[in-house]
Amino acid sequence: MRPERDNIAAPELPGRIKWLNCEKPPKMAALTVGGPVLVHFFDPTQLNSVRALPYITDWNRRYEAHGLTTLGILSPRFALTRDPEIAAAGVESSGVEHAVALDLDYAIWHDYGCLGWPSLFLWGQGGALTWAHRGEGEYRATEEAIQDELREGDVTRNLPALMEPLRATDEQGALLSAQSAEILPGGSPAEAWAAQAGDSLLEFDCEAGEAWVVADGEGEIQVSVDGEPDTPIHVPPAGLSKLNGEGSHESHHLALEASPGVRVWAISFAPGAP
Repeated sequence: MRPERDNIAAPELPGRIKWLNCEKPPKMAALTVGGPVLVHFFDPTQLNSVRALPYITDWNRRYEAHGLTTLGILSPRFALTRDPEIAAAGVESSGVEHAVALDLDYAIWHDYGCLGWPSLFLWGQGGALTWAHRGEGEYRATEEAIQDELREGDVTRNLPALMEPLRATDEQGALLSAQSAEILPGGSPAEAWAAQAGDSLLEFDCEAGEAWVVADGEGEIQVSVDGEPDTPIHVPPAGLSKLNGEGSHESHHLALEASPGVRVWAISFAPGAP
């Protein structure tokens, strides 16, 4: 959305924060002199963040040469990604090539007043806020806002055609069925459910286009869909793994049997087309 005021200034980035994919910490005042800056807050293990990342990384590739700077801010959704090694590994595996701050104590998050993942802020040349969005969606409108800012510096600039939606559920005006609410089996994003001998089974009903699990540890998760065993999931050191679904809204009963030592942080659901 467009901001209510045209004089909201970009906060300066705090010091003593580790940055990945850059040689020295960036300075907002210097960056916005040269052109617009897109700042996105994400967690590489959080489903909504991961679904938005392909758009953001492609915008960076498409518009960097035209003057856009893209900065990622990893503010952890789960206690899992407050570990700097896990956070850095998540950035690397996500394919993000632009500069990313490990905002593990939420200093930048609070400066921006973020309320959820992902959150995007577009600062125009000179440092005034021109566009902001929280959550998935509005990809076309966000890219149009980026192009508007780039043309502010040069109205004759030859920019690429807008990206096509990457998923049917991202189409403008797409009708979506509501998905099940996220499940936090440990009780909160700060606590994981740990599989143990005699207590290694999670069961739930869900309605969604896709179901995903955030898990870490060593071992496997055996997934059963409506009583039928599916291919076991080898749990990554820390990450997001798909459980079921191909984008169409469906109802299922899922059972997850995890190896002792596996921790499950969340079961997350993506919307599907009816």
